[in-house]
Order: sequence, then structure tokens, then C-alpha cells
Amino acid sequence: MNNFIPQTSLFIGIIPALIILYVGLKGYEGYFKDKLIFLTFIVGIIIGFISAVIELFTRDIGLIIYIILFPVLEQLSKTIVLNLGRFQEKQETTIYGFSLGLGFGSVFTPAAIILGNFQEINVAFIAAIIGSFGIILFHAATGAIIGYGVYSHKLSTYLTFAILLQIPITMVIGVTNFFNAGYFQISLVVYGIVIYWYVTKKIMPRVLKESQRRKRTQKEIDIKSK
Repeated sequence: MNNFIPQTSLFIGIIPALIILYVGLKGYEGYFKDKLIFLTFIVGIIIGFISAVIELFTRDIGLIIYIILFPVLEQLSKTIVLNLGRFQEKQETTIYGFSLGLGFGSVFTPAAIILGNFQEINVAFIAAIIGSFGIILFHAATGAIIGYGVYSHKLSTYLTFAILLQIPITMVIGVTNFFNAGYFQISLVVYGIVIYWYVTKKIMPRVLKESQRRKRTQKEIDIKSK
């Protein structure tokens, strides 16, 4: 059992993330390239891993610094990727941000297991898994938020929004780790679901609405030009 948990922890994060990706992209067919969805998901895993390693080695920097610093680190790392030239001024960047965020969030399931130093499947272990599922949903949502900020030329506003949204998460994680009460992290799944619902219902659908508006405008221009 001691070897089983570390060896399977990565898949515990990636498999739910892939399922969410498949379900979340329903209705957006034709608005993205499969190759870029796959690429952003993999890049998300890579930058998520780097962020997780940094956090693992600096988790004793102090509770207040931890709560404030890591939301900035994590959201900026997603911003650096999504603000590349190939993603700017494109509606589908919101969708690629969603994929990037899912890859990023999937890494934090094994990170939560490592931080908890679990040697067996118990209540605290299950609580960490449930809580990390909320973190996956959260990073998917904030990836989409940043992606929309890049597209809409309001990156600083949406980046700040994403950072502020993450502070409650680092607060819960920091406090529960400090008091060795990991089961409190179950509350993260509720928070993650709420943020995910908001983004998938209020922000991501703008891709469809604005695309339809552009098509109508272009059609009217074509008609007038004839």
C-alpha cells in the first residue's frame, strides 16, 4: 500500500481532469483545434508540476506569505502561456485556458497526497482527494478567466480576479496544513464547483455569443456589398 499510493496519485489527478475536459468542451466543437487542446493540457501539467515543486520546497515560508504569494505564482504561470502571440485576440483562447487550467490542476492531486504524507487510505486521504478535485475545477475556471482576459484585452483585470479568487483556497490549505487538519479541505470542492459553474455558465458561453454576433455582422456586410 505504501508504494501504491504514490505510484497512482498522478493518475488520480489526470483522469478526472480529462473527463472534465471532455464534458466541458461539449457544445464548443468547431471553436478549437484538437492539437492545441492536447498541447495546452500537457503544458498545463508541466507548469503545474513546476509550481507544485516550488510550493513543496517553500511551504515553510510562513502562512501569510504562502496565502498571498502562491496565487500570484500559479495564475501568472498560466498567464505567461496564454499571453503568447498565437493566443492573443482569439476567442478560442478562453477554451485553451480551460484546457491549460485542467492540466495545471491535475498535478495538485499528487501534490496534496505528498504534502499529506499518506501511507494508507484513510479519512484524511479521501478528504485530500475530494479537496483536490475542487482545485482541478478551480484551475480550469481560472484558466478560462485568464484566457478570456487575453482575448478581450483586459488581462490585468481578469488576472487580478483570478488571483483574488485563489486566496481563499491557499488560506484553507495553509490553515489545514498548519493545524494538521486535512479533512477541512473537503470545503475546497464546494468552492471549486461554485467558481467552475460561474465560469462555464457566464464567461465561456461568451465565445459562442460573440462568434455568432461576428458571423451576423459579416453576413450583413456581405449582403450590403453585393
